[in-house]
Amino acid sequence: MAMKSIMVPCDFSGPARNAFTFAVELAGISNGEVHVVHFVELPVVVDSTMGMGPYPIDPKVFSEMEEQAVQEFEKMKNAVTQPSGVTVKFKSVRGYIIQGIQAYVKANNIDLIVMGTHGAKGMEEFFIGSHTEKIVRLSPVPVLAIRNKISVGSVRNIVLPNGLEPGQEQFIERVKDLQKFFQATLHVLLVNTPNHFRREQEANAALEEFARNYKLERYTLNFRSHTLEQEGILAFAKEVKADIIAMGTHGRKGLAHLFKGSIAESVVNHVESPIWTCNLG
Repeated sequence: MAMKSIMVPCDFSGPARNAFTFAVELAGISNGEVHVVHFVELPVVVDSTMGMGPYPIDPKVFSEMEEQAVQEFEKMKNAVTQPSGVTVKFKSVRGYIIQGIQAYVKANNIDLIVMGTHGAKGMEEFFIGSHTEKIVRLSPVPVLAIRNKISVGSVRNIVLPNGLEPGQEQFIERVKDLQKFFQATLHVLLVNTPNHFRREQEANAALEEFARNYKLERYTLNFRSHTLEQEGILAFAKEVKADIIAMGTHGRKGLAHLFKGSIAESVVNHVESPIWTCNLG
């Protein structure tokens, strides 16, 4: 799996700084480069007193925000030891973060997005979701979402929740590359729910066939029952002390996303360990 060109969307929060540190470590192994990008995103200002419509922001406001970003970039640079052979680029971009990330990925041949996540809960999650959740859903490249500090060398256990559907060749190859990169054990997880019920014997046979079909190595096969799939994933991640959860997302949009959602996006909003996602298209 390519990790030569890594993008870190940055809002200068704690999780974003954790993502930056991890991205630099990744680039140190792959001899790659890190693009730390801060998006200057301002709301539309409306004059409510005179009944006027939206009017443009003073350009000085943008300049002040960009100058502040330069100062924050310098602090980040000084706080992390940059491995030899690694290039780190810092850049401020004016525009909306979701569309801006998509455009930057395309223009700079980005292989991986590493970004911090604060998660989202309650009504905020239902109506808005987190920026990370939206990027996971729409990103054309894999996304690694990080909340807490973690080092590359500490990654030993990767959990792979999966429904064992056929036709996952490209996705599983990427997961195997991820496993090889970290030299980790892969824990394949099938969650049994009332809506997708399987008998234990049938489930174990399906898991074994899955492992044979995709020629998995250094793995465990796991079957758990839970009311909701996402809750089963989170519980198992705690059980095995997962360092990364690897999942595919279908990138649903609009009403399809609202009513069907995505298990991967839900997990992103609630998990403590890093989650790696890949859009299945």
